[in-house]
Amino acid sequence: MKNILSLVKKAIVLYSLLLFTLSCKKDNSYESRDSFIQLEKEYKNNLEKCSEALDNITNALSIEDFKSLYSEARKQFKFAEPIMAFIDESNYKSLNQPNIIKVTEEDGTNIRTSKPFGFQVLEELIYNPNPDLKQIQKEAKLTSCRVKLLKNNCSLSQLDNHHILWILRDAINRVALKGITGFDSTAAFSSLEDSKNVYQSLKNILFIFETSFTDKALYKQWISEIEKSQKAFEADFNDFDRYTFIKNHTHKTLSLWNKTVTDWKVTFSIKQPLQYNIVSLFDKNTFNITHFTDQEDPTNPAKIALGKQLFNDKKLSDSKTISCASCHQAKLAFTDGKSKSPGIKRNSPTLLYAGLQKGFFYDNRTGGLEGQIVDVVTNPNEFHSSLEKMVAYVKKSPEYPAIFQKIFKQSPSDYNIRMVIASYILSLNPFDSKFDRNISNKENTLTQSEKNGFNIFMGKAKCATCHFAPLFNGTVPVSFRESEMELIGVPESKNKIKPKIDLDLGRFEVFKTENRKYFFKTPTLRNIAKTAPYMHNGVYTTLEEVVDFYNDGGGNGLGFQLEFQTLPFDKLELTSKEKSDLVAFLKTLNDYE
Repeated sequence: MKNILSLVKKAIVLYSLLLFTLSCKKDNSYESRDSFIQLEKEYKNNLEKCSEALDNITNALSIEDFKSLYSEARKQFKFAEPIMAFIDESNYKSLNQPNIIKVTEEDGTNIRTSKPFGFQVLEELIYNPNPDLKQIQKEAKLTSCRVKLLKNNCSLSQLDNHHILWILRDAINRVALKGITGFDSTAAFSSLEDSKNVYQSLKNILFIFETSFTDKALYKQWISEIEKSQKAFEADFNDFDRYTFIKNHTHKTLSLWNKTVTDWKVTFSIKQPLQYNIVSLFDKNTFNITHFTDQEDPTNPAKIALGKQLFNDKKLSDSKTISCASCHQAKLAFTDGKSKSPGIKRNSPTLLYAGLQKGFFYDNRTGGLEGQIVDVVTNPNEFHSSLEKMVAYVKKSPEYPAIFQKIFKQSPSDYNIRMVIASYILSLNPFDSKFDRNISNKENTLTQSEKNGFNIFMGKAKCATCHFAPLFNGTVPVSFRESEMELIGVPESKNKIKPKIDLDLGRFEVFKTENRKYFFKTPTLRNIAKTAPYMHNGVYTTLEEVVDFYNDGGGNGLGFQLEFQTLPFDKLELTSKEKSDLVAFLKTLNDYE
């Protein structure tokens, strides 16, 4: 049975790739494939130079040589990154994965763990205070073999102009949302140099495709903006002004990208997670809602209105006393203000922006909103009901059947009931905070402290390596197909004299995977100032306490000795002012009322 399922999955993937390749109308503005031949040559050349530097590491004798060769290999890897991440995301992620044991849990009978390898692993080995030379050489050889495999099996013959535009936009957004945060350079802190190299790659791609531009002035604007961005990257990691970079450079480049779509006469027929016409990453219209649901029309106002009505209807529960709104109150940013909801062992998370993720509940046990609703309905400690009872109530209602008939042309069913409730939750994405309005150039009211706080969040404090902007949750840019879980070591109380880790085992309780103990989904930080108390157990009541917890090194800072803790390092060493600025920024994520 597993083999059959595996073959079916492979067939689906191959079919999806075929659709992806044929997804856009052919652009006939160029007559030859010379540009693509040149692009493939450049790409393979980067991979070859990358593997050569890695191979030389296996013969080096000093740590300084290791660092120098690693730097060269990484530079070539970053040159190749925009194309590699697009045409072979799986191998790109493997080569650039965090130095953390990877666990794949498809179901209770198919759980796999694998040791990480690649650039982040190699970097941490080389920059270790006590480097293991043999292990470094082993990892370099393993990484080189994978790079060579990609080079020897690479073809860009399937690409067209619309793919080049996707490559450009993905790279721009990847740098803004991950590259400048230090996400993939936790030891060498080369993120800004890496970003500069990625932009050099974009410059090279544009040069190769210069003939595709009808508007030559537009091409020159691209080159000028890329060079300005590269100049901005020439800064100290902690001092880099990420707020200004995204506002004045990333968003400017997105505007140029939209003009290029028109200039190249490209039409897209497949939707991506981010809408094509965006000029800001922090706007209500930034995300394509259909990416996060299987529904065809989740933004239908009638579905949203009906979903809101059912969301607040207590008669859906067996006791007729509990509705979704009981634990997710609009006046409390869709939380209940309690450490733990009545009858539930975990804190009630906000539903604002909850639809823009790929995993639900603190343990990520459900992959979609519609499935999440089933769990709530059937949970003895929540609705304590069944789908059958829920449908029976809705069908007997004097008003609901007619509304369902009007929207769906059919009677209420458990599926369309769940669809409308999900539609309502999917509508709770205002992107109307003080921060959104400022970074999108709609107003100019951020204080210097608040700007500093964002830069600390995205830089020194490493918050954005788990809470990815613009959602500030664990949904990973730029594909937005995965919602990450982390082990941070939350204590059961505020007691720092004799601290104890909270007994809730998190993700472990789903499949009993040993190295998933204490892992929890990364929640959104939007509206965080309204959603106290904090953490899955509500242990902290102020943002200052949360910042202190991270600043001290999380659970390991409290002495828990958690082997798989995922925080980047032990202590953040934030100053009092930096902590104050960080809290000031977090408060700007409150949506206007």
